[in-house]
Amino acid sequence: MPSPLLEIRGLSAHYGRICALREIDLFVREGELVALVGANGAGKTTLLRTISGVHPASAGTIRFAGEEITRLPAPRRVTLGIAQVPEGRQVFGPMSVEDNLRLGAFTRPRREAERTLRTMYELFPRLRERRNQPAGTLSGGEQQMLAMARALMIEPRLLLLDEPSMGLAPRMVEQIFETIRELKSRGTTMLLVEQNAFAALAIADRGYVLESGRVTLCGSARELLADEGVKSAYLGL
Repeated sequence: MPSPLLEIRGLSAHYGRICALREIDLFVREGELVALVGANGAGKTTLLRTISGVHPASAGTIRFAGEEITRLPAPRRVTLGIAQVPEGRQVFGPMSVEDNLRLGAFTRPRREAERTLRTMYELFPRLRERRNQPAGTLSGGEQQMLAMARALMIEPRLLLLDEPSMGLAPRMVEQIFETIRELKSRGTTMLLVEQNAFAALAIADRGYVLESGRVTLCGSARELLADEGVKSAYLGL
C-alpha cells in the first residue's frame, strides 16, 4: 500500500501552558475524505491549524507527500499543496468575489489561475453570478462557497475544511455537502472538521474522534457511525 499523503505521529501543540493536542497519530491517503469528530474544545481546529502551519507544533512530526513539514512556515506548506478553509469563512469583504478568488491563486502562473477560475465558476455558479460584488455583501452560504473556491484556486493536494456548515441555513448546508461530495468524486483529498458529525461521517471514508486533545477512536466511517459511544456522544442517537 502506498505511503499516506499526510502522516502525523505523536503531534502535540500548546497555547501557553495549556496542552491542546496530545500525541496525535493520524493519516490521510490520497483521494480520501477523512472526518474529525469531537465536542467543542476537543482540539479539532487546532489540529487543522497545526497541519497548515498557522499554529506551531510542540512535539511530534507532520509528513506530507513523504516530506517532513513540521517546522515549515505556512506559506511554504501552501506551495506544497495544503489549503485550509478556515472556520468563519474569513473572506476579504471589501474586495470583489473574483479578486478574492484570484488572491487564492497568488502562488500560481496567471494562465493556470485563469483556467482554475473558470473551473471554480463551473463548480460554484452562484459565485460567477456575483463575481463583481464585494464579498462582504454575500450571504453566509455564499461566503462559505467563496472560501472553499478560494482555497481550491491553488489546486491543493490536501484540502482542510473547518466547520463548513457552521451558522448556515439547512438548505445551504445541503448545498455545501453536495459540493464536498462532488469534490470527493473528483479525487480531492480532504480532512473535514464538522459540527454535524452524522453528516460528516455519512460522506467520509474514515474518521477520528478527538476528546480533550487526544484521538480516542478511529476507524472507517461506517464503523464509527455504528459505534454506540459515538452515537450517544455525537450523533444524538
